[in-house]
Amino acid sequence: MDYAVETISLTKVFSDWWGRAKVYAVDDLNLQIRHNEVFGLLGPNGSGKTTTIKMLLGLLHPTKGHALLLGGDGTDPKINTRIGFLPEESYLYRFLNARETLDFYGRLFGLAPKVRKMRIEALLEMVGLKAVASRPIGTYSKGMARRIGLAQALINDPDLLILDEPTTGLDPIGTRQIKDLILKLAERGKTILLCSHLLADVEDVCDRIAILYGGRVQAEGQVRELLQQNGKRQIVTSAVSETAVERIGRILEEEHAEWEITSPMEKLETFFINTVVEAQQQARPTSGAVSTTQIGDFLMAEKSQASILDKLVSAPVLQDQPAGAPRTESITPVETHAPQPDRDLLSKLTRAATPSETEHVAPVKPSAVDVPESRDTGQVNKSVLDALTGKTAPPTTEKPHERPKDGEVGHE
Repeated sequence: MDYAVETISLTKVFSDWWGRAKVYAVDDLNLQIRHNEVFGLLGPNGSGKTTTIKMLLGLLHPTKGHALLLGGDGTDPKINTRIGFLPEESYLYRFLNARETLDFYGRLFGLAPKVRKMRIEALLEMVGLKAVASRPIGTYSKGMARRIGLAQALINDPDLLILDEPTTGLDPIGTRQIKDLILKLAERGKTILLCSHLLADVEDVCDRIAILYGGRVQAEGQVRELLQQNGKRQIVTSAVSETAVERIGRILEEEHAEWEITSPMEKLETFFINTVVEAQQQARPTSGAVSTTQIGDFLMAEKSQASILDKLVSAPVLQDQPAGAPRTESITPVETHAPQPDRDLLSKLTRAATPSETEHVAPVKPSAVDVPESRDTGQVNKSVLDALTGKTAPPTTEKPHERPKDGEVGHE
């Protein structure tokens, strides 16, 4: 079977200075992630999740074993162009703004200018950063940086999307939007590897999960199968009369079963989002961020409407399509109008300047300085020094220095 991601005895051992094995970060890992699947990689801190991702992408060389991504090596440039990656920390150039950042990554993937421009604007609107797209990345909050990081991971329309803690730093509304986006991307044929320690996020979006501890897989399977409690039954019904409840209770007592009747509870996340949405509809004042452009508005668009996500995601590849067939993107052409130059201003800037009439000053012939001839006596010639410094040396009656004869002692 062809897998989107497959690891075979993948192992990473960190050694000390003498080459002795110190830490088994990943120990004999065997995973198979199917196409069009949302797979969750869970585990406490230090369990080997990030190390596994780095080996998949070729950022770390495994000690033993190997990994296959989309049928090839993760270090192959042809494979890399089909992968989107959001690291745990968004390492973005802080002096570029959002548009410049996405344009930079689009150029790295070789996107055409028109396609690049269309995808940049669509992604900025989808992640809710279009209003602040001209601000430098260094001024963004952590949640805003995660949003632009997710946008750069989607700039190349990847077949495989690897997300390392994608909801870190996001508020509950932003978290819900990211989870909705993950589900819709999976519906459009994308394979998503989600690495997180937030169990609620993984439970909501993942088809299958694997729990790591000590670099080894401790449990793996479908979320529903792993969480199902086989020894219990749950019945959900609309409100019934007290008489019906008593009748049901007597039947359960005859079966000697332990039973409890409670009212169902909604998730805290749902309650929080409903409360905030109600406050927004009432136009309550706030000094914080206001999510006026929600990802869900684009994801829940009707089929007759051209949603932004449909522009960003190419058509899924059919099963009977040959492997070497070129992929086509369903991109709506965007009409662009080239800016017309201001010809009056341009003529002023390019007009030949008339040289101004300046007074011609005759060159001044430098005056000669009489430099007395210096004797090679090994002493400083004070007259030369005075001439250089502009001072006049007082007349001296010093006799020329004579070398003492043999047997005599020279005196100053």
